[in-house]
Amino acid sequence: MAIQEALPAGGQALRTSTRRSRRRPFSLRRFMNGVPGKILIGFLLVIEIYPLFWLISSSFKQTPEFLNNPFWALPSGLDFQNYIDAWTLGGVGTSLRNSLLVTLPSVAVILLFGAMAGFALEVMVWKGRHKVLLLIIGGIMVPLQMILLPLFTIYFKLGLTDSLWPLFFTYIGHSLPLTVFLMVAYFRAIPRELFEACTLDGAGIFRMFWSVGLPMVRNGLFTCGLLMFFSIYNDLLISMTFNTHKDMMTIQVGLLNFNGEYGQVLYGPLFAAICMTVMGTLVVYMILNQQVMKGLAGGAVKA
Repeated sequence: MAIQEALPAGGQALRTSTRRSRRRPFSLRRFMNGVPGKILIGFLLVIEIYPLFWLISSSFKQTPEFLNNPFWALPSGLDFQNYIDAWTLGGVGTSLRNSLLVTLPSVAVILLFGAMAGFALEVMVWKGRHKVLLLIIGGIMVPLQMILLPLFTIYFKLGLTDSLWPLFFTYIGHSLPLTVFLMVAYFRAIPRELFEACTLDGAGIFRMFWSVGLPMVRNGLFTCGLLMFFSIYNDLLISMTFNTHKDMMTIQVGLLNFNGEYGQVLYGPLFAAICMTVMGTLVVYMILNQQVMKGLAGGAVKA
C-alpha cells in the first residue's frame, strides 16, 4: 500500500523535474530578437540620433526662435543664411583651412615616426630596447597642462608664436608616446617567422619595414591615424595657448568667436558652424570605420 502511494508522488516529481529541464537557458541573441530587445535598441537609437537631429535643426533657426521657443521646437523654415554667415562672417573657411594644415601633416609625421619606432622596439633586437620603450610610454603619463608654460616660453623666445608651427611641434611630441605604444602592440601580433624568412632571403632592415612590416600593420595605422586625427582636430587648449592671431585660429577656437556687437551669442551661425565641423568628422569616421574595427581586432591578440 505504501509502495502504491509512493509511485504517483515519484512520477509527479519526475514530471516536474522534466519540465524544469525543458526550460531553455537565457540567450542574449533571443532576448535581442524579441520585443524587449527591439525596444532597447530603439531607445538607444533615439539617444544617439536625436542630439544630431537637434543640432541640424537648430542650425536653421533664427535668433528669436532660440529666445522665445522651447529648445525642442522645430525651425520655422530651412534658411541657409546661418551657414553663409558662419562661412563668411565667422571665418569658418579660414579656421577649417588652418585645422587641416596642422592636422594632416601632424598625423602623417606621427604615423611615420610611430611606425618606425614600433618596428625598432619590437622587431629589431638590441640591448636596452625595453628600457627605451618604458621611457617612451612614460611620456603618456605627463599631463599636458604641466608643459604648456615651458613650451610657450621656448616658442616665444624663438619667435614662433602666432603661427602654426608651435601647434605642429606640440601635437607631434604629445601624440608620439601613445602611437609608439600602439604600434608596438600591432608589430607584436606579426609572427616572427616572417621577418626571419626575410632575413634568410637577404632582405635588409629597411626592406623588411617597408615591404613586410608596414603593409601588415596597415589596419593599425588606420586606427592610430583616426585616433590622432580626432584628437588634434578637436583640440582647443593647445591652439588657444600658442596662437592668438585671428587668421591663424583653428576650427575649435573659431567657434568661440560667434558673438554679436554687444556680446550676445549668435546661436544660428554658431550651430551651423558646429554642424559643418561635426559632419566633416562624421564622414571621415564612416569612410574608415571598417579599417578601424579590423585594426582594433588585429592589435588585441598575438598571432
